[in-house]
Amino acid sequence: MDLKAHIRDIPDFPKPGILFRDITPLLSNPASLQYSIDLFAEQVADYQPDYIAGIESRGFMFGMPLAYKLGIGFAPVRKPGKLPAAVHSASYELEYGTDTLELHQDAFPLGSRVLIVDDLIATGGTAAATYDLVAQTGSTVVGFGFVIELVDLDGRRQLPPVPITTLLQY
Repeated sequence: MDLKAHIRDIPDFPKPGILFRDITPLLSNPASLQYSIDLFAEQVADYQPDYIAGIESRGFMFGMPLAYKLGIGFAPVRKPGKLPAAVHSASYELEYGTDTLELHQDAFPLGSRVLIVDDLIATGGTAAATYDLVAQTGSTVVGFGFVIELVDLDGRRQLPPVPITTLLQY
């Protein structure tokens, strides 16, 4: 299946000069959604994760069904103030300022193998911060999984040397 046929390009969103890759057509089509999860599962199975850390919020959309398909647990990585128990925090640089992500301190048992999942990798800052969060729990990141990689932004450069799976590259 050609997954790119299910990605909609939205010019000048969220601001002029940006070409937004919209995954909602992929999500709304049962065949493309199922295919993307099955393909993800096939490509990351060798990483042998115990858990998936899904990055807010579109990482939830792929991380949860992928965790189900692999028969493993899931933990959400959220913006500050959204998780009710004790959290680890990691901040990262944005084009103009910083942002922060949080993960429950007890998200994974010590020594767990964790796959980080999000819909897209651009500059890599969000994924790198999530890597730091997982490390704070005493777990090991065994890989990253992204639906889309924006290759020209070179986000891989920000990430540690662990396997990276992407379903589509632009």
